[in-house]
Amino acid sequence: MYDLIIIGGGPAGLTATIYALRKRLNVLLITKDLGGKTNYRLQCPDLDHHLVINGEEVVNRFVNEIEYLDFARVMDKTEGVERVHDGFRVRTRSGKEYAGKALIIATGANAQRLDVPGEKNFMMRGLCYSAVSYAPLFIDRETVVIGDGSLALRATAELAQIGKQVTLIAPTHGELDTPLGKRLLALPNVTLMEGYRVEAVQGDEYARAIVVKSGANVHEIRASAFFVELDLIPNSGLASDLVDCDSKGCIKIDERNRTNVPGVFAAGDVTDAFAEQVLISIGEGAKAALAAYEYLLEQPVTELAGHGERPY
Repeated sequence: MYDLIIIGGGPAGLTATIYALRKRLNVLLITKDLGGKTNYRLQCPDLDHHLVINGEEVVNRFVNEIEYLDFARVMDKTEGVERVHDGFRVRTRSGKEYAGKALIIATGANAQRLDVPGEKNFMMRGLCYSAVSYAPLFIDRETVVIGDGSLALRATAELAQIGKQVTLIAPTHGELDTPLGKRLLALPNVTLMEGYRVEAVQGDEYARAIVVKSGANVHEIRASAFFVELDLIPNSGLASDLVDCDSKGCIKIDERNRTNVPGVFAAGDVTDAFAEQVLISIGEGAKAALAAYEYLLEQPVTELAGHGERPY
């Protein structure tokens, strides 16, 4: 039985694994890939990526370390988690089962897609799903934000501070009546197209335009980049019967990344923690590992004995 099992190899899961190893825990990372969302980076013509401070370099160093420590990882997809009398059992797609005394869920979240022609062709090639991560790259440029909720409004605010023009495509009235929505609509460089939906994404090597429609009205909008800012979908399904989640499916955690179940922790975009950012996920992963370590230290000595020789 492992001391700690970590599910998910994105920024939070990788950081948690490294911290757990440094605490000399017998830890196992179960993930289908290493790096998560940092494996995808926005590409646009003439972008100076050095202008953005991000956690990709840190995550890449963790990836390199975990790739070397093959005893601490299993490249597989987790299919289920259940509580057992002495800890937790994790079942993977390959049919294998792993047991651990504590668990960190760091399975991330997926962005909602437009599901329109051209979207798959231009993902991260002019079409992106996180304006907050890349907004500083678009000084004095024209951009488009698609969405009508809090994510879209925050993205529009970020881009409007430095951009020449931001067009907000809001399929519904959404949260436009909030203080932030009203503030954005008063800005001279923000154009609202309420009631419009994206019909297609067009371009060459990169996305260059989107086609939007409202009733009989059809428009083609050209811009430097297009940001889809719809609600995130947390990958919490495998643990939804184990821990408490909010109305959006995010795992509820406290300030120490503890869920409502003793021994189960969560970190990163799968939780209700503030902001979807790589650097925040890195910090949350570190916190979760340290909290899990403290939890294990507090268990009775008899429950921590009998591991045998460590592989490191």
